[in-house]
Amino acid sequence: MPPKLGILAGRGELPRRIVQAAQAAERPFFVIAFNGETEPDTVAPVFDHAGIDHAMVDHAWVDLPTVGRTIKLLKEAGVEELVMIGPVGRPDFAKMKPDWHGAKLLPKIIRAARKGDDALMKVVVEDLESQGFTILGAEDVLTSLGAPVGQFGTMGPDAGDRDDIARGMSVVAELGRLDIGQAAVVRDGYVLAVEAAEGTDRMLERCSQFRGANRGGVLVKRAKPDQERRVDLPTIGVPTVAAAAAAGLKGIAVEAGGALVADRAAVAVEADRLGIFVCGITLGEDR
Repeated sequence: MPPKLGILAGRGELPRRIVQAAQAAERPFFVIAFNGETEPDTVAPVFDHAGIDHAMVDHAWVDLPTVGRTIKLLKEAGVEELVMIGPVGRPDFAKMKPDWHGAKLLPKIIRAARKGDDALMKVVVEDLESQGFTILGAEDVLTSLGAPVGQFGTMGPDAGDRDDIARGMSVVAELGRLDIGQAAVVRDGYVLAVEAAEGTDRMLERCSQFRGANRGGVLVKRAKPDQERRVDLPTIGVPTVAAAAAAGLKGIAVEAGGALVADRAAVAVEADRLGIFVCGITLGEDR
């Protein structure tokens, strides 16, 4: 039996997928759900095909700044390994009400937050490791989350798209060095948009104003060059495909091994339905 898994669950469907993976593997686990962030379905009761309720997901709801309480709950539950999955909004530090451990950590978190999200996450990871927890990447728990090499559906990029992908990967690498964002949109070598605090979906909404009569442009997502890759990898899913198509793009390219894909099969089906490509590339292929 593997060590008990702790799941620090943010927003979106990925935390639920990690819960389902632990259930399928019959691995013991415990979920920390954050008030105002985690979706209730993540810790909802488990039902079989007959609709019979078999077990409630073992979990606790906490406020984000109560770091000490979170650590105490994890230790009381016997957790040894942790996975941090799903986005969590950056808190308003002026309004935070941390517990004692959180207050002790807060100055370091504020200093790191001024440098960017990756610096902030590294502080959180280091603190959890200092408490004796082993931090895992989401793909260590559910291997199908990792973006593979190659096209996901029936369509793939042409030569012009590959030039845009190369340009986009270079742009996002520079964004990453500044700890700003993990995505950009490029069309015919022209950078239409780069991701900042608003996130990928809002960035794609901005790109809609550049939509022409024909599809064109690629959404590119990759990890930051010096990123802590066990947490906060760039992610795509069916909504990303729909948003890229709505913005008039030809496709999406992600770094293979440096991005997560929520339900790869569904992403491929949606991409084919909407007539765009989705592919994973190694960083040597984008040049």
